Amino acid sequence: MNKVCELLNIKYPIIQGGMVWVSGAKLAAASANAGCLGVLGAGSMKPELLKEQIKKAQSLSDKTLAVNIPLLYHGAQEQIQTALELGIKVFITSAGSPKKYTQYLKDQNAKVIHVCASPNLAKKCEDAGVDMVIAEGFEAGGHNGRDELTTMTLIPQVRDQINIPLIAAGGIGDARGMLAAMCLGADAIQMGTRFLMTKESRAHQNYKDLLLSANESSTELSMKSLVPVRLYKNKFWSEIKALEEKCEGLESIKEHLGKGRAKLGMHDGDLDEGELEIGQVCSMIKDIPSTSEMIEKLMSDFNKLKADLHNF
Repeated sequence: MNKVCELLNIKYPIIQGGMVWVSGAKLAAASANAGCLGVLGAGSMKPELLKEQIKKAQSLSDKTLAVNIPLLYHGAQEQIQTALELGIKVFITSAGSPKKYTQYLKDQNAKVIHVCASPNLAKKCEDAGVDMVIAEGFEAGGHNGRDELTTMTLIPQVRDQINIPLIAAGGIGDARGMLAAMCLGADAIQMGTRFLMTKESRAHQNYKDLLLSANESSTELSMKSLVPVRLYKNKFWSEIKALEEKCEGLESIKEHLGKGRAKLGMHDGDLDEGELEIGQVCSMIKDIPSTSEMIEKLMSDFNKLKADLHNF
């Protein structure tokens, strides 16, 4: 049996990305019911909202659920405690040191998965005692690594550095990407953008409809001087780019960024003023199926490709 599936008690080696303002209870439960690891994106949730969403997801699915917690947020510790009290036993941590909470979580009999963007950081994750690593190439949407390593080069280098299970992320949206990741040394994959483009995701319909017309140059890694993040090229993106090109400095960029931009765009549907985080793979997605339909097609295509490769 696949190592990741065995450790997480899931049917398929697929992790649903924990995206802010997108990965709520409906998507997490639908993903879990479809045989994947269903993940609640806690980065956009205060503890009370996280509690509500966990309970809702648990009422919709009795399968394995996880919580994604960006450690850079001040409320991370309270979010962890909230999730533990509600019986969550799988945590995906990111944007911080894997040493911070790993041992504490393992002492609570929880599984810990940490997100990294380089082979060196992956090794540090293993040394910190995490159960699995998600290695994310810079094709991914949202926050990214400063080294701009592609998934194609990142995964084999991480595989050479660690012995624990490896989950590939960044630029994976169909069976071809899934099989390629496995061939490069991954034990499983994580997808964000493909799950965002499902009926159950919390992304605003305006945003989903916009992404149906995305092309190969619709995104760019932006705000590298602050925190690198891959964005859809809209009015807000062009304003940030202009500030960066004028060398206005971090304070000007922070001031223009303000607060709530991601919610404004991704959740509320303001396609001009909102911050639209999305991966490069958006240009390959031309439908908005249910999560179960998407996973069923993905696995059917994957098994066909694997058989064809075997006969090559």
